[in-house]
Amino acid sequence: MSFGRPRGERADAARNRERLLQVAREMIAEDGTDRVTMDGLAERAGLGKGTVFRRFGSRAGIFVALLDDDERALQQRVLSGPPPLGPGADPVQRLVAFGRERIAFLFDHHAVARAALDTGQPVPARDRTLSGLHIHMLLREARRAGRLDAADLDSLALQLTAALEGPLLLYVTTAEPGRGAARTPEPLAESWQMLVERVCSPAASTTR
Repeated sequence: MSFGRPRGERADAARNRERLLQVAREMIAEDGTDRVTMDGLAERAGLGKGTVFRRFGSRAGIFVALLDDDERALQQRVLSGPPPLGPGADPVQRLVAFGRERIAFLFDHHAVARAALDTGQPVPARDRTLSGLHIHMLLREARRAGRLDAADLDSLALQLTAALEGPLLLYVTTAEPGRGAARTPEPLAESWQMLVERVCSPAASTTR
């Protein structure tokens, strides 16, 4: 989850971006994410291959851009919406609400989110996406409020962020043996709330 469109984007570049995202959505709706390629997107959009590569960098970058575009509404609710997701609530409540919203979002966008994982790129040591930054900020606020006793917030934020990313996507997109029904986000949302409340419990801090 990142901060969306780059600042200072030229008008022609913005038009190309919107055109490419629109065409990518059409291709996904018709044939799924597996059929979307850099060359295919360029051809169908009527743009040069260089434009597509400069815009997205890699095939995974196409899906990252699609997620960024779809996440803007969630970003706005996180940054300036009503509590508990937005400002004004207890930091632990905000952390629970954020995880629940993120899980629901990934359930709704699981195919694109999984395609956005670039296995050819190294895993960053620290998450600087909006998810990582937001979780780190809320943990810091929880510690200031006496709700959390943790010296290394970077490691804790990284682990909590990871709980809302890759492993979750694998869980969502892997069918349960012998079951045809689709998974639902509620069990994971409940587990996330339990995890956060236990991590941020004063009792948990004093028993370590």
